Amino acid sequence: MVTGATSLSMVRDELFATMAETQHYLEQFLDERDNGALLQHAVTNLQQIKGILSLVELTGAELLAEEARVLAMDIPAGATDDRNDQLTAINNALHVLRSYLEQLEAHWVEMPELLLPAINKLRAAGQQAQLPESFFFAARVDVLRPAAAVTFVSNPENLAQARRLRHMYQVGLLALIRDENTQASLRLMMRALLRLDQLFTGLPASHLYWVAAGALESQADAQLVVKKSRKQLFARVDREIKQQFDNAQYTAPRGLIKDLLYLIALADTRGELAEQVRNLTNLPTLPFTDLMLDDEYQRLSGPGQNVLQSLSAAISEELTNAKDILDLIERGTAENDTVVNLHNILAKLEKTLAMVGLNGASNALKQHLPKVESWRDVTVVESGALLALADSLLYIEGLVAGLQRGERQAKHLNNEPIDENEAFAKHQLIEARIVVNEEAKSGLSLAKRAITSFLESDGDKMHLANVPSSLQLVRGGLWFLDQHRAAQQVADCAHFIQTQMLEASTMPSEQVLDTLADALTSLEYYLEGGVLLHAKENRSVLDLADESLRALGVQA
Repeated sequence: MVTGATSLSMVRDELFATMAETQHYLEQFLDERDNGALLQHAVTNLQQIKGILSLVELTGAELLAEEARVLAMDIPAGATDDRNDQLTAINNALHVLRSYLEQLEAHWVEMPELLLPAINKLRAAGQQAQLPESFFFAARVDVLRPAAAVTFVSNPENLAQARRLRHMYQVGLLALIRDENTQASLRLMMRALLRLDQLFTGLPASHLYWVAAGALESQADAQLVVKKSRKQLFARVDREIKQQFDNAQYTAPRGLIKDLLYLIALADTRGELAEQVRNLTNLPTLPFTDLMLDDEYQRLSGPGQNVLQSLSAAISEELTNAKDILDLIERGTAENDTVVNLHNILAKLEKTLAMVGLNGASNALKQHLPKVESWRDVTVVESGALLALADSLLYIEGLVAGLQRGERQAKHLNNEPIDENEAFAKHQLIEARIVVNEEAKSGLSLAKRAITSFLESDGDKMHLANVPSSLQLVRGGLWFLDQHRAAQQVADCAHFIQTQMLEASTMPSEQVLDTLADALTSLEYYLEGGVLLHAKENRSVLDLADESLRALGVQA
């Protein structure tokens, strides 16, 4: 028997007619709440739809129809307005199902994952637990790494290190949940899990840490969408860490391992960890990507886009054009229609800025429009007028740069007049902070690479020769920007490297070097979060660095 997408055409007409009839019954029931027969007809039709989809073995579509039927059976005759959400969910599910089947008929490619959002909306309306992303995914979750000797000793030092590493994971998790500096947060969480895997080598707990680290690597490398369900998944990992701290022989649920393996398969990246997990578990190659699924989700459930950033990109392009024209006018190489083009660009920009609520910027341009129009009748434009317009364009560029960084300033700009010089100075200060931020991150990254080379070369101190001075430069930049606590921590790292590594006669243990790297990683993460751009401390990350420094015996 022919089943699946290829057999859909055989039942298409009956299936679509039944779906349309079901929607009609539900719409009638909204107007005739006491007519239980309408609801019963809808339930009967949903059962028939489920049967047809089961016959042609469209698993995802069958599940959607079943969830809709179960929810419809829960609605009583005479239902009040508090049941409207359930009726709406069923109607929307039928709309999604029809769109999915039409797409299936056109392309013959089954992707039941596309139906999960609609299925979960039905389950949410019926107050049932959500199905995981990996629901339709098949993988071997019982495959473990080759057995290794247990190295963990339950002593106060190791337990303290385990708690510190869990704290490191939680710091990254909290930032991830808040959508703060996603990439750096994922890397911090991955490092914490790898260190836990190393600490608990040979114990059942280590398998979860290894797979979860691979999932985090994949999430970061592929830049997968950070959905609520994925945040919840990584939060579950944190709860499992606590369980395994209480019982070293505790094994993570297979469902959690499957969810993590799904992320690795979905990302399809070539990171070292992801490759190891994929080869061990023989993960299948999925016929879709995260981006493809997201695009289809948007098509089925409505468009979703960041209008603010798209608009700011368009404004930036127009600003660039205006600055180029100003440059031609200043050089005296402008053609006859150049001033007209400039006036048109500025007029369009003025209206756009007003539309998005940037009234201060809009008014600044409006003041220049009459002057620019008068330039048509002169051969040489006064340099003062050119400079004034250039200053205004830089001022607007600063505001738009804030929008591109995600700073939603429109409400503030509506209510308070803006001093152009102050706004321009603020923009320049932010640019300076960005430069210092990048230099500081480079210095910390250099120090981490030098420590790795020092370890791999069995203690060749030549690799560390420039590290203390580089870190002192980082300290100076942080101190200049009033980041005194972070500056002191960097100084403590530099002092430790100078006294315990360069001047010491013996090489520190690998564990000590890992702890030093933890401190530097915490500081690097602190900078990755854009702290210098906002001039405020992320205290939890600095607390994490302090814990590592205390473990090194450094008074931070």
